[in-house]
Amino acid sequence: MRKMFITLAATSALALGACQSPAADKVEDQAEAKADVIDEQADAMPEGPAKEATEAKADAVEAAGEEKANAMDDKGEIAPSEVGATPPADPAKK
Repeated sequence: MRKMFITLAATSALALGACQSPAADKVEDQAEAKADVIDEQADAMPEGPAKEATEAKADAVEAAGEEKANAMDDKGEIAPSEVGATPPADPAKK
């Protein structure tokens, strides 16, 4: 399940990747690479709380990189496409 989520996240990131500046892409790629290393360490660990904590750390590192990249491009605003929501209707256009 976790690997399926990671694959889906990576696919989504590729689709949205063209929307970011090269600098933001680099920040996100670096965070993802660091998270991958931490995740590989977790994969080598026996099942248990330590493994779960290490996986959570990898997820946090990747999420922090995505947030930093978003902040670089849009001053922290999250596009509706990034959260799967549709923007509210603009009352001025009615």
